[in-house]
Amino acid sequence: MTDVNCSCGYNCVLFAAAASLVVGIITAILTVTATIIVAPVFYWVVLGVAILFLLVSLVTLPSISNTQKRCICANVTTLLVGIIGAVFTALVLLGVGFAATSVLGAIVTGALLTFFSLIITTVACIVRCFANCSSC
Repeated sequence: MTDVNCSCGYNCVLFAAAASLVVGIITAILTVTATIIVAPVFYWVVLGVAILFLLVSLVTLPSISNTQKRCICANVTTLLVGIIGAVFTALVLLGVGFAATSVLGAIVTGALLTFFSLIITTVACIVRCFANCSSC
């Protein structure tokens, strides 16, 4: 996890995963206490964003240079975990109706927000990696 990005700085995948986990835990707690209620429209939005990121990754990753490939290996793996997790949890939440304050529903909603924030933070890590690689 502390792999050097093109010899310019440290990899931020560990920080992205930790921040995403915190977001998921907070979401689960707020959902089970009925402080927030996530609407089904949000599940559709997350599903669409995850599929969009998957398509963008499929199009752009083959055209990346070898120097840039070396510095984003861990980031791409984490991005794919976030995408696949977001797609599956969004499909579960769309397919199964949970009560608003259900513990299981709160856990799955927390997992959805964990994966969604993992996508966002990993993309930030990839942007940081490209910025570091271009200055090397």
